[in-house]
Order: sequence, then structure tokens, then C-alpha cells
Amino acid sequence: MAPENRSPRSPSPDAATLGEPSYVWRSGQERRLDLIRRYVPLEGAFILDVGCGIGTFVRRFRELTPHAFGFDVSAERVAEGSKTVPGLFCAVGEALPIADGTFDVVLLNEVIEHVRDDRETLRECLRVLRPGGHVVIYAPNRLYPFETHGVFVRGAYRFGNVPLVNYLPGRLRDRLVPHARAYTAADVRRLVAGLPAEVVVHGYVYPGFDNVAARRPVAARALRGLLYRAERSPAARFGLSHFVVLRRR
Repeated sequence: MAPENRSPRSPSPDAATLGEPSYVWRSGQERRLDLIRRYVPLEGAFILDVGCGIGTFVRRFRELTPHAFGFDVSAERVAEGSKTVPGLFCAVGEALPIADGTFDVVLLNEVIEHVRDDRETLRECLRVLRPGGHVVIYAPNRLYPFETHGVFVRGAYRFGNVPLVNYLPGRLRDRLVPHARAYTAADVRRLVAGLPAEVVVHGYVYPGFDNVAARRPVAARALRGLLYRAERSPAARFGLSHFVVLRRR
């Protein structure tokens, strides 16, 4: 599917608590999919997208397999997505209405930071996996210089990228961003510790700069060229998100 460039839309009313779903498929999402496919076979697989929003990833997965499904806590988003994407339903990550060992792949794309209990959600994702199946996680990196979920200041929510918030002490950072976690590498290790999973890869990704590309394509190409190379250097640990692939034991 070709990437699509559109002007960014205004944040949804529940952006603070649930994050913003992917509304269109663009080069940033395609790049994340390509990265997943380096480590996880998707063709013909049973795939579950956790926190699927309006089903943008599920639609793309269904070009690779007829067995792609997704759920979201927001009934409104599921209803909107279900108009064009089959296989969407409402659920919460901590208590999935799914039998053990149903799926080959479970994706949490910038979702685990929003759930009530991230460890219990991950435990459930592993439960519904077949042995040898994979959980793929993209999650905010505490070392990225910008907080992308916006902040609360004097009770008012301010949407957008805010610099250096993630470098504040944890207690102060959490007062400004009570609605979304950000993870250090040690946090990721603690999240997985003791669960029936082994880490296949733990890397980092920088942004796709799709909004920049829509306005200034030359600048976007320069940013992508520079920062995508940084993903293969020690500077990777300052990337936007952790990229983690787990295999169920």
C-alpha cells in the first residue's frame, strides 16, 4: 500500500487518555511493518492488534493474511473502523475474551503506555499466543528528547511535542504526563522479567516525519537519512520508541 500524506488533524477528545490512533497509512507505519517482518513471519499468520484504534494496522495486515484482528477499549473507534475493516472488537488488554494459544503474533504499537496495568496486559498477550509466537512492542522511550503525548499544566491538557519533559525526575514528569508512561531500557527488562517470554530483539526507532514530509519533503528526507542511520549507532538509544520482539516460551 502506498504511503499517504495528509495534513495533521486536530486531536481527538480522548487523545490524552488513549493516545491518537493511526488514521491513515503512511511511510512511518510501513517502515514499522517492514521492521516487524525482519523478525516475525506474518504471511498467513493469526495476528492480533492490541489497541487497534480504527483498524489501520489491521487493514494492512489483511493484505498479508485473512486472520488479522484488532481490539480497542474505545467503542467509538471500533465502530468507526468496523465500517471498512472486519475483525475489530471492544476489549481491555488486562482481560482478553480470547482462548489460550489462539494467535501467532500480537502487536502493541504505542499502546502499552496507556493501559491500566502494563505487566498484566503483557501477560495476557503471552497467554493468547501459541508457543513460539511473538509479541511485538513499540513503546515510548524515556530518553527521547520530546514528550509526544502532550502535558497537563494547571489541569489543562496541551497536545503536542514538549521538549525535555522525559528528562525530569520521575515524580515531576508523571505529574505533567499522568496519562502515558515512558520506558527506560531497564523498565522494559522489568516489564518482561519472570514472564514466559524471551527477548528476540530490543532496538529503537526514530520518527517517520510524515507530517514534515507533507510540508517540507526535502527536510524530511534529510531528517530520515540522518536519524535512520543513527538507529544503527549508539545514538539509537535516544530514539522515539523502543522496538521489542518477544518469543513465547
